[in-house]
Amino acid sequence: MLAHFTSILLASAAAVPAPDAPAVDAAQVQADSGDVVVTARRREERAQDVPIAMSIVDAGTIAQTGAFNVNRLQQQQPSLQFYSSNPRNSAINIRGLGAPFGLTNDGIEQGVGFYLDGVYVGRVGASTFDFVDIDRIEVLRGPQGTLYGKNTTAGAVNISTRAPSFSPEAKFEASAGDYAYYQIKGSVSGPIVGDTLAARLSGSLTRRGGTIYDTTSKKYLQKLDNFSLRGQLLWKPSEDLSFRLTGDFNAQNPLCCVQYYARVGATQRPLNRQYASLATALGYAPPSTNPFDRVTDLDASINSRQEMGGASLVGDWDIGPATITSVTAWRYWDWQPANDRDFIGLPITTVSQNPSQQHQFSQELRIASNGKNKLDYTFGVFFFTQRIDTQGSQVQGSAASRWLLNPGNVAVGASGCATPTTAACNPLTLQGLTSSNTINFDNQSFAVYGRLNWQPIEGLHIQPGLRVNYDKKSGFYESVVSIANARYNFVATADNAATLLASGAATADQFNTLAPQRYSPRFSEWNVSGDINVSYDFTPDVHGYATYARTFKSGGINLSGLPLNSTNTAVDLTTQTVKPESVNHYEIGLKTQFLDRKVTLNLAAYWDVIADYQATVNNNAINVIRGYLANAGEVQVRGFEFDSSFRPSQRVNFYVNGAYTDAKYTKFTNAPCPPELAGGGTGAVIAAPGTPGNSPASCDISGQVLPGVSKWAFSFGGEVNQPVSGGQVYLGYDGNYRSRFSSNPSPSAYTWIEGYSLSNFRLGYRKDSFNVFAWVRNAFDQNYFELLSTQSGSTGLIVGQPGDPRTFGATISASF
Repeated sequence: MLAHFTSILLASAAAVPAPDAPAVDAAQVQADSGDVVVTARRREERAQDVPIAMSIVDAGTIAQTGAFNVNRLQQQQPSLQFYSSNPRNSAINIRGLGAPFGLTNDGIEQGVGFYLDGVYVGRVGASTFDFVDIDRIEVLRGPQGTLYGKNTTAGAVNISTRAPSFSPEAKFEASAGDYAYYQIKGSVSGPIVGDTLAARLSGSLTRRGGTIYDTTSKKYLQKLDNFSLRGQLLWKPSEDLSFRLTGDFNAQNPLCCVQYYARVGATQRPLNRQYASLATALGYAPPSTNPFDRVTDLDASINSRQEMGGASLVGDWDIGPATITSVTAWRYWDWQPANDRDFIGLPITTVSQNPSQQHQFSQELRIASNGKNKLDYTFGVFFFTQRIDTQGSQVQGSAASRWLLNPGNVAVGASGCATPTTAACNPLTLQGLTSSNTINFDNQSFAVYGRLNWQPIEGLHIQPGLRVNYDKKSGFYESVVSIANARYNFVATADNAATLLASGAATADQFNTLAPQRYSPRFSEWNVSGDINVSYDFTPDVHGYATYARTFKSGGINLSGLPLNSTNTAVDLTTQTVKPESVNHYEIGLKTQFLDRKVTLNLAAYWDVIADYQATVNNNAINVIRGYLANAGEVQVRGFEFDSSFRPSQRVNFYVNGAYTDAKYTKFTNAPCPPELAGGGTGAVIAAPGTPGNSPASCDISGQVLPGVSKWAFSFGGEVNQPVSGGQVYLGYDGNYRSRFSSNPSPSAYTWIEGYSLSNFRLGYRKDSFNVFAWVRNAFDQNYFELLSTQSGSTGLIVGQPGDPRTFGATISASF
């Protein structure tokens, strides 16, 4: 049977095919039988027996649905959210929690752990590779700090690749489609020295033409250009001892990631400083005001080139009552971007990019009991060190002064400026203004963790867990601001900025746009996390559980620049660090199978209260692109999830999974204001939203929703098949739905992304290990946005990143 998306709160539910049914691969039979074996608790267990809210995607599902990266994966996971304006500025959230919504700040932790063959990946950007030769993906929901190396408060994505085999095998898969799309995947494995040493080599190549046309460069943007290679050696000197050495390399060089004109909303800037007047004054019009025409006019370089890879050595030693595991790993990530951060075809911000290089080393050592005993245990020690070096730059163009600065009481005509007598009307005020940033980040983490599984009576399991964690972070941030044109010529540092202002060599308008500053933040802290899980096996196929966890997300340091102090004379050093998040997590769940495991219905309900939530705030300077991090008072996330699968016969199967998520700020009094309350002057009398006048310095958004979280999300689908010539003809469908969600840290009338539904179909034939099918994705060509953002400067321009249009193609695969 075709492998479908299989939840572990779901785990699928059917018997192995009858003897006369066409043969399928072992992984597929395992997924369909409800006996999926997972390692979520650091030991092999049947999925449905694990008292954790989690889901599985197997290799067959990845191939059938085209879920070859994390972005595609979220379409099948109602509780998973993935947002990316480019690989560096990416976030993986589960149940609405994980990382603050907005541009990345190097100095904080992610709340969702990403693991590749047991190795923690320290940056979300380094997780955007294509899935190659995957065995399964486990998505764990809720805190996992007493089971996993790195403390994670929202969940974990655990990817397991296929291990080397001592039996020769090979697998090949090729896909082709419109937009000049093609993808080739392959793997070979077999013994090198008898049953002692085996090897595996896997690779993937993905290409696709762009879906968005840039009228300036005459190129199609939003391409795919990915290459992945993985090699493995498995050495088994004895039945009880094994070592798995892995090396991988991944390169991506697409022309992405593109955001452009979506709509315009009124702000509190003077009317002659809002988008419509500015565009008229500069004689500008976008190539289309319909973003789904998929055309733009970006006038700066666009790219998101990155390399990532690493090496790991995993050793397992079965000593009888327990297994000792060591995971030693080194990984790197090299990010070389190019962006157009004003999002339109005017020279406003002509360069804004942050090339980054990350290197990490981790060592984990743990012991886990074998078998099912009255008392089972897992204990571990984890060490992690990370270094990030970033070379940021931002350059303002000839239109920056007019677009970003206030022309004051200058006579306003069609051009907006009668004469260039003010800073805003003189292009030389900002033309060529450059910020060169040097950012360094060092991060060390050490933890001791463990969990017991005590069965005082048959079927009752009491599982307490504890984690002691130490985190130390240090960083350096320096912004050097310079300009050289016919009017201004200086190089400003944190040391000489005041002197330049006093002499008139530099202006406050320039330093409010790009501020010279230098600081060296530090953070270190111990914390103790704990959880307790109580579960009961009512029958072999009915399991209930309840969990309480008290856990922490490590504090961090701000590495995107700091706001100025109350007198605007220096940076506010009190904002260098951000406090840890503390999470109280409550959850109950029920996992059931019935009708001879032909039906699975699993339920979970949870309630999370997060104190000192790490959020993005602004620094009251309207011209900056990035904000900084601060602690919101409290966030509350509660909801329920269900996962269900039905297999009434060998010919029919289908599934429905859903999540309701109520995520809101219960206390956030110093939040950034939405665009309709931004961009105005300062004063006691605040103008109405979208009306020129004074703006509040910050906004109280207590009670409002968190960004990026749909209240309702579903995935659903199924398959019917018919035996033909010793094989099967099949028709499959996979769909998903998300209700509307906010795409701004503070909810705005202009940045709601309306709900949408995507439908994918496939029609194919399979026999034994051969499979060929045609597919269409986003079959009804649904127009939708993945993200909406505001243009810096509070002009009212809202830019969007559209999702992929309808695509079609075919895939063929075979195993030998």
